[in-house]
Amino acid sequence: MRALSIHDTRTGRIAPLAPRDGRVGIYACGPTVYNRIHVGNARPFVVFSLLRRFLEHEGLEPTLVINVTDVNDKIYAAARRRGIDSATLAREMTEAYLEDTGRLGLGRPDHEPLATETIDGIIELIQSLLDTGAAYVDGAGDVWFSVRSDPEYGSISHRSVDDMDQGEGLEGADRKRDPLDFALWKAQKPGEDTSWDAPWGRGRPGWHIECSAMAERLLGLEFDIHGGGSDLVFPHHENEAAQTRRARGRELARLWMHNGMLELGGGVKMAKSVGNITPLHEALDDWGRDVLVMFFLRGHYRQPLTWSDDALREAAQNVARIREAARRVRPGPSPAQLEPLRDAFFDALADDFNTPKALPSLWRWVDAAIGAEEPIGDEALREMLHVLGLEDLLEVRLAPPEVVELAERRRDARAARDFAASDRLRDEIAARGWAVRDTADGYELTPAA
Repeated sequence: MRALSIHDTRTGRIAPLAPRDGRVGIYACGPTVYNRIHVGNARPFVVFSLLRRFLEHEGLEPTLVINVTDVNDKIYAAARRRGIDSATLAREMTEAYLEDTGRLGLGRPDHEPLATETIDGIIELIQSLLDTGAAYVDGAGDVWFSVRSDPEYGSISHRSVDDMDQGEGLEGADRKRDPLDFALWKAQKPGEDTSWDAPWGRGRPGWHIECSAMAERLLGLEFDIHGGGSDLVFPHHENEAAQTRRARGRELARLWMHNGMLELGGGVKMAKSVGNITPLHEALDDWGRDVLVMFFLRGHYRQPLTWSDDALREAAQNVARIREAARRVRPGPSPAQLEPLRDAFFDALADDFNTPKALPSLWRWVDAAIGAEEPIGDEALREMLHVLGLEDLLEVRLAPPEVVELAERRRDARAARDFAASDRLRDEIAARGWAVRDTADGYELTPAA
């Protein structure tokens, strides 16, 4: 097995991944389900799903946990706007999340815990913090974590404690012992229709304690990798680490791995709060799962990634290159002279899961297949594509005549600027299991996710 390494946010350095007994525990923070997820939310799902595939390739036994936060202030507010109860909205949006990420074709995480199904563990963890003096109950029934009780607070985000703001607004500020403290449990308020009984009063958990409890229940303490978007470093992950450290006297995770944000032009982050999002299901309708996965692979996971039509068109061209190679290969061992490309590909992934460093080896392999006089064995290509979640590209499928006819009619409708008819025909094509994409030469049909 190769020597594996991952960048650790806590130390700021590349650190060896040294799993115990060949098992690797990975916890990645999932969505808060108050709306359908956007393509930026999909990036950590893709990164950690593919990381699991790579670790499996290297002979390890990864367990991937991606949670769902299904009780939260944002869920209460969104449910009120729609005139439904928060539990109904959370169930609806959880189902949509499972459907949308399922269309990425990367499989499901090993565990997908819900915060609402972990309440007993959350209450026990909060009680442990109260018992150690790291938390306190105020007069309204809220429970707060005492930030200054943790000497290592700030070690993940590398911030001075005095320069931090928990981002919780003014709610309960007058009842905190210190402005830095954050909520572990929030007493039920008027209009909040989902709550639970606890020793200190009826209410519901704060955001940070949910993930600590879910991660510990499924992976134990000091598991290998805690991941998520870089926007979660502070306060979410800093708070997770602190409350577990004070409750248990041990670290929650050994390595903290963060992916960069999806951005628009000018470095603007894609976010629901900004209102500049592209929903994942719409992106899948427009581009197909192969193009989206290829798009995510083009940048190193730690770096921001710019969402643009140009980047997606480039990803589509690369998908087409692989499909062309698929027509030039046959089942069987690959040529020995291409073996160094395979090795370089996996060596790059072993070095902080560096997909842009790995891809040139894949492209040289693809070009060799396209340029070969006779079909060559596809074993190495299939191996590389499986780790990237793109092995289906080797299954060459031609659209049936009726789908081609619909695509021709759609092309004519667009030429006549009849966009209503064009959209209707695109939906008909999608209903038959195909995606159509406009190209400089007309259109391209690919199997839908």
